[in-house]
Amino acid sequence: MHEDRWDELRELHAQGLGRNAISREMGITNSVVSRTAAHLGLEFDRTRIQAATAARLADLAERRSLLAEDLMTDAERLRAQMWQPTLVYAFGGKDNTFASELLDEAPAAEKRALMGTAGMAIDRSLKLAPAEETSGVENAKSMLGSIGEALTAFSRTEDEREQQAEGEEA
Repeated sequence: MHEDRWDELRELHAQGLGRNAISREMGITNSVVSRTAAHLGLEFDRTRIQAATAARLADLAERRSLLAEDLMTDAERLRAQMWQPTLVYAFGGKDNTFASELLDEAPAAEKRALMGTAGMAIDRSLKLAPAEETSGVENAKSMLGSIGEALTAFSRTEDEREQQAEGEEA
């Protein structure tokens, strides 16, 4: 950028415009704005960009969560279809006639297809919003701690009984 435009860049920077806005306003590339600003000792405040990026990431996380929920609902509906009355039909014969029959539940091949599709929906849902992993370690520690406390209390009670019994004998 030619030196005669440096003042214009300084003024736009002083107005609080970011690199992209200055680039558009001056009709020059982002890289020229960045290099010239660095040469002039100007820095851009990135807190708004960081906040906007964090907001976009939060919005995407929410959308993934909603999509995961919808996929689980789809999987539940598909699985339920296996046990609902199902109309099966076919075209066949030399006259290509249509035949249909209402069954109490889906045939085995349809159940397999429904279960496979439901499984895919569940897998996709879990990739979008993984289930919380619980190793049970904390529960085990809590249980062991409770058992330890109970044994300590029992031991103290037994010690007190023994001491009382010895005192009564003496």
